[in-house]
Amino acid sequence: MTETRGTAVRRAAVLGSPVAHSLSPVLHRAAYAAMGLDGWSYEAIECAEDGLEAVLGGLGPEWAGLSLTMPLKRVAIELADSVSDLAAKVGGANTLVLRDGRRHADNTDVHGIVTALREAGLDAPASALVLGGGATAASALAALAGLGLDEAVLAARTPERAAGAVRVGERFGVRVRVVTLDRVPEHLPSALVVSTLPGRAADVFAGPVAASGAALFDVVYAPWPTALAAAVEAAGGTVVGGFEMLLHQAVRQVALMTGREDVPVAAMRAAGEAELARRA
Repeated sequence: MTETRGTAVRRAAVLGSPVAHSLSPVLHRAAYAAMGLDGWSYEAIECAEDGLEAVLGGLGPEWAGLSLTMPLKRVAIELADSVSDLAAKVGGANTLVLRDGRRHADNTDVHGIVTALREAGLDAPASALVLGGGATAASALAALAGLGLDEAVLAARTPERAAGAVRVGERFGVRVRVVTLDRVPEHLPSALVVSTLPGRAADVFAGPVAASGAALFDVVYAPWPTALAAAVEAAGGTVVGGFEMLLHQAVRQVALMTGREDVPVAAMRAAGEAELARRA
């Protein structure tokens, strides 16, 4: 991959709806500054699913790549010229690399989850319970497969809502047993609980999860800590927050878009943590 350096004007952005709250601009800009990419810029663009094709059609050759949040991850694959094996198997792309007039779709969410868990010493969980059945749960199952797990329990509001995630798990060799959220306490203890539920939806499980002794990965990063994370930490359990996933998926995006591997993780982490503190 060609390295990009210096003051050449290059643009990148995060697209989604809503997108104003995204931490991606802070993370990517911090990377550009530390890498000496003075001509690079990164912005946030509000874009609904039915608007992505028009946005992509209006991008000039100065564009290096796009970060994609919901609800764009599925449609991005349809609009790409090429798709990584990982993005195809997960069924969603959070990254479009733009080069030589072509769009390459990739998925860095799985890398973000795997790296965050490994940094916390959770690189070989004996069992896992995943809360939620959406796109992030699918990425979590792919990540757990990468950590050597071949079966997991997935708790969703209804089994139908989890069907897509179950198919993703199967593609990665993970046998997924689906239960409803009200049955979560029956499936504890588990070595690792992964909550992909939005906002404070998982707080109702704080007591049972903390009492079980499970480690926790909670994809929420603001407001932090959630009641679930606070309870597990107070009980002496290992807690990994959504910021670490967000950070490491962004690190991989920067590498893909710039063609460089010397991505400054520490600078990006510091900038992200400072912004979260400012917002709190």
